[in-house]
Amino acid sequence: MRMLLKVEMNTEASNDLIRQGALQELMREALGRVHPEAAYFTVENGCRTGYFFFDLAETSDLPAISEPFFMRLGARIHYSPVMNPEELAKGLGQIATRG
Repeated sequence: MRMLLKVEMNTEASNDLIRQGALQELMREALGRVHPEAAYFTVENGCRTGYFFFDLAETSDLPAISEPFFMRLGARIHYSPVMNPEELAKGLGQIATRG
């Protein structure tokens, strides 16, 4: 299932990792775990924030994906299932055929 993972990083914890030169490595590890279709970084609610769009094969993968962000960044994590335009069209088509 295609998912959006939003990682809102604690500012103090992310500052510490930047000073240590470790934030870039943490992100590289995260990208290696989830193999995102796309990843974007911005600021939201005054915090460094990353958005990762990826395919979740098993829900049992969620702890391995989330825990490094919780443990090293004190991050707030949010997952949402998402669709691309083709999947949306397919879903809307199924509603139309139900009458």
